[in-house]
Amino acid sequence: MLSKKTQYAFKALIYLAEKNTEGPVLISEISKKKKIPLKFLENILLELKNAGILGSKKGKGGGYFFVVAPAKIPLAKVMRLIEGPIALLPCVSLNFYEKCKNCEEKKCGINRVMKQVRDATLSILENKTVADISNLS
Repeated sequence: MLSKKTQYAFKALIYLAEKNTEGPVLISEISKKKKIPLKFLENILLELKNAGILGSKKGKGGGYFFVVAPAKIPLAKVMRLIEGPIALLPCVSLNFYEKCKNCEEKKCGINRVMKQVRDATLSILENKTVADISNLS
């Protein structure tokens, strides 16, 4: 299940994508239009900025804007940044792998099925972008 934080990140990115040709967007505008608590949104946008997805400009005409085109930002990248692992179990995660205690992965049926779930999920999330969820593609 997506956390509220990831849902808010996607909502903010959708709004920014819709306003992409209009220049930087104020955080207060995003917060108000998408009903995202301002303090929470500040943290989310800062994470996206630190990851090189967004940029910001201070002062008059300032706000947040895309550094990378929305069509070039896979949903998987945003999810990993905000949510962490996409896989449902640490033993099947590609980027956040951890061995399960007292488990023989090669013999574990849960591991086998969860790898299939991970692969199917990634197949979609790595091929869909912010533009896709923004109805811009």
